[in-house]
Amino acid sequence: LLQTVRLALLPAIYLMENVATEELITKHRKSKDIVEEAIRCKLKILQNDGVVTSLCARPRKTGHALFLLGGQTFMCDKLYLVDQKAKEIIPKADIPSPRKEFSACAIGCKVYITGGRGSENGVSKDVWVYDTLHEEWSKAAPMLVARFGHGSAELKHCLYVVGGHTAATGCLPASPSVSLKQVEQYDPVTNKWTMVAPLREGV
Repeated sequence: LLQTVRLALLPAIYLMENVATEELITKHRKSKDIVEEAIRCKLKILQNDGVVTSLCARPRKTGHALFLLGGQTFMCDKLYLVDQKAKEIIPKADIPSPRKEFSACAIGCKVYITGGRGSENGVSKDVWVYDTLHEEWSKAAPMLVARFGHGSAELKHCLYVVGGHTAATGCLPASPSVSLKQVEQYDPVTNKWTMVAPLREGV
């Protein structure tokens, strides 16, 4: 029965100080193993250490959430959740670094924003990750190529960034930009970026 409980979704302190120390758990080897696995999953979630697919960390119902963020004209650090049932827009934790013309993509319960133009209008390699369960931001490994106006998508638990533009020289607003052919793949488990097959033409 304990295997069906989503233990890794419990608050970390409660899981470690109450559940893990419960006498019925500590005296039963299989139950102890289940709780220890849940703690490992919880730590991976808290440390943004890759994709956690274990049953103990999987919500029972698949939720659908719509987030609003970013834009093209102005620097923005705002993130909003659209609550379709309550018909209201709820402010969430601000993006740590204001930017525009970035790309956003969800993998599981995390939203990845990549690149864009930063506070000095320079092109960025930065990758920020929003954990929708804990409502907090963390930084992932930077992309290999700074870019803005690009696309991103998830495939088989990996993030792909495609095309976009980068500064031809320098990082000032007046710098000309070039279209990119490069496509990068990000693996949340290893926190590493890899170049994959490029586009035929820059977009």
